[in-house]
Amino acid sequence: MQRRPALLAALSLVAVLGGTAPTAHAQGDGPQLQLPRVELRAGMFRIDAQVAQSPGERQIGLMHRQQMPPHEGMLFVFEQPAVQCFWMKNTLLPLTAAFVADDGTIVNLVDMKPLDETSHCSAKPVRFVLEMNQGWFAQKNIRAGAKLVGAPFSSR
Repeated sequence: MQRRPALLAALSLVAVLGGTAPTAHAQGDGPQLQLPRVELRAGMFRIDAQVAQSPGERQIGLMHRQQMPPHEGMLFVFEQPAVQCFWMKNTLLPLTAAFVADDGTIVNLVDMKPLDETSHCSAKPVRFVLEMNQGWFAQKNIRAGAKLVGAPFSSR
């Protein structure tokens, strides 16, 4: 199954419909705020997610951000399913990472502390990781096994 073309088409559509195009990020010394966006849903809750798809975008992630609105997050998209591990180097916000299967099912959730270089990994191979402000999933009673809905997770 070809999954990447569907995702790229969805991201192109987001850019055409008012999303922003990715921009070069000089040396990772400030937050990346102009990545393309995609709307996701977790039950009745809307998520406005920036999409970090290139290796450089994924490496910078939410580093240097001093705040993030409650309904916003960052979706990390990888080329192949693998055990994905994240840390919080240069990340100032407490975050929760949702490791997400191709169908949108949350595999596991981990809380991460600012500036902590401890590695937090997915419980099984995944291609998607959604980072939200810490506590967002818990406040909405969203746990492992719940499904996210949106273009990246559409049936292929």
